[in-house]
Amino acid sequence: MAELDAGAQPAGVPVDARPGRLAAIRDDLARHDLDALLVTALPNIRYLTGFSGTSALLVVTAKECVLLTDFRYATQVDEEVGSAASVRIEATSLWGGLWPALGAMAGVERIGFESAHVVHRDFARLLEQGSRWHWRPIVDLVERRREVKDAGEITCIERAVAMAETALASALAQFRPGLTETAAAGVLERALRDAGSEAFPFPTIVASGPRSALPHARAAGRGLERGDFVLVDFGAVSDGYCSDITRTVVLGRASAEQRDVYDIVREANARASGAVRVGMQGMAADAVAREYIAARGFGEAFGHSLGHGIGLEVHEGPRLARTIETPLAAGMVVTIEPGIYRPGWGGVRIEDDVLITESGRRVLTRFSRDLLELA
Repeated sequence: MAELDAGAQPAGVPVDARPGRLAAIRDDLARHDLDALLVTALPNIRYLTGFSGTSALLVVTAKECVLLTDFRYATQVDEEVGSAASVRIEATSLWGGLWPALGAMAGVERIGFESAHVVHRDFARLLEQGSRWHWRPIVDLVERRREVKDAGEITCIERAVAMAETALASALAQFRPGLTETAAAGVLERALRDAGSEAFPFPTIVASGPRSALPHARAAGRGLERGDFVLVDFGAVSDGYCSDITRTVVLGRASAEQRDVYDIVREANARASGAVRVGMQGMAADAVAREYIAARGFGEAFGHSLGHGIGLEVHEGPRLARTIETPLAAGMVVTIEPGIYRPGWGGVRIEDDVLITESGRRVLTRFSRDLLELA
C-alpha cells in the first residue's frame, strides 16, 4: 500500500475547507489593519464554521475563532463546528456574552463589523456596551470569499440542481387546467421535498397567463387555463447550497406568437451561457443577452439583470448586470436568466445555473429548454 504524504487526505474523506477559509479572512484582517472581525450574517458564519443554526455571533482574530450561540443549539453546534471554533453557550443574550468574550482576547482593539448586516439597535450596542473597542464598518469581506466555490461546494450545488430538475419533471406532469398557481406551487414544493431538498431557497414562483409578465410574481389563486404561459421559478437546497431554475411552459398548444417570443429568450439564454468565461465583466455578460433581445425588438421588455451568483444564499455575488465591471473567476456559479415580459399578455424566462471554469463554463442545468406543451 502506498504511503500517504504528510497531511494527505485519505481517498473518499471530504476535505475540511474551514481552516483555509479562516486563514483567508485573517489575511484580510491584516490588510485592513484590523485585530478582529465580528461576523453576524448567518450564511457567513456557516461558511466559516459549519454552524447552520439561526442564532449566533462569531469573532475571528489572528489566533482565535469564537462562536456564541444559545442553549437550543448546544448539541447541534458541537456536531457541526467541532474544532473549527471555540464555542460559548449563552444562557441569556448573545450580545451580553460578546463583551466578556472580547475582553478575554489579548491585543484586540480594532474590530470590523459587517455593516450590511448589523441593524441600528445592534450598532447602538457596539457604540455603548462595546465602547472600549474601536469599531470599523466592513462590507462584503466574507461574501467576496464566498463567490468562488471549492469542489465540495460545487458538488452541493450540483445535487441541488439535480433535485430541482427531478421535482420539476414530476410537478409538470400534474399541472392541469383549473389548478391554481398556489396549488401548482404546492405540488412542486412537495416534489422538491420528495427529491431530497432540505428547504426552499425562496418562495416558489408559479405565474400563469398575463401574470407570467410579472418577473417576481407570487403564486396566487388564479386557475391555470389552456393556452397560458406558465412561468415556474424555484430552487432546491442541498447541505445549505441552493439551485435556482426557471422554465416557462405552455398549458396546451402554443400560439405562433408565443413560440416566437420563447425562441428569442431561448437564444439569448444560449448565447449568454456559451459566452461567460474567466475575466469577462458582469456588464459584458449581461450585454450578450440584452443586445440580442433588443435587436429582436424587445429591449424594453427585459428590465432586470442577466443573473447573479448562487451558493449558501440564492442571491449572492457576483452580479451579471449592466453596471457591474467585476470580472468573473473560475469557481463562480452564476444564473443566466434572460426574459421578455409583456404586460397584459405574458412573459418568458429561461434560467440556468452555470459554473465558470478555467477553460470556459459548464452548464449545470440539464432540464430541456425546448418549449414544452403540457397536455
